[in-house]
Amino acid sequence: MSSGPVSDAQKQRAGEAAAALVEAGMIVGLGTGSTAAQFVRALAARKLDIRGVSTSEATEQLAVSLGIKTQPLDEAGQIDLTVDGADEINSDLVLIKGGGAALLREKLVWEASKRRVCIADSSKRVPVLGRFPLPIEIVRFGAMTTAARLGSKLKEAGVQGHLKLREGVITDGGNLIYDLHGATIERPAELGTLIKQTTGVVDHGLFLGLCDLAIVAGETDIIRLNPNAA
Repeated sequence: MSSGPVSDAQKQRAGEAAAALVEAGMIVGLGTGSTAAQFVRALAARKLDIRGVSTSEATEQLAVSLGIKTQPLDEAGQIDLTVDGADEINSDLVLIKGGGAALLREKLVWEASKRRVCIADSSKRVPVLGRFPLPIEIVRFGAMTTAARLGSKLKEAGVQGHLKLREGVITDGGNLIYDLHGATIERPAELGTLIKQTTGVVDHGLFLGLCDLAIVAGETDIIRLNPNAA
């Protein structure tokens, strides 16, 4: 895995590469997290006439502070391009997202976009998902009961790992985050369906079939991956 300074440089180069895809007049989805923040900074530096749709309050504050004009998702309608980071990426470009607890708003923006680009440093590429705990957003009412019921369903399905509340975290939507630790996610679509069908679960951090392009920065190069070539 890359060291901190090297990883930061990779994030910056990935963000700059993605910012080059943006054209004047676009409505652009602005992701959340340290790598997405590099994209927002690079985009602001281009000083294009665009509108941004933020995936979190933190990103909204950053964008506005840098002079990017923003608007709510409901006003934007269809988004031309969304750029966001990932906590893990597998060879099929299925992602784990939600390390920044913004997975619900991120997924809503991604699904409203014509094109979705993931940016990452090289440490985020994995052969099998699950090294990074999978975030699951759960409503606060009866959260412990919901988590227990979901844990039982996962165990019955043969899913390894355990759910743990992310202490002190409340999402922008007022919900809680439980992270699934220790799971080896070989069939993400099946796992995603199982989780989403549990009453009380708002959504999960598996992004399935949503990534159109991944820009992954290594120490000396940038790799572009798409689902057909992955």
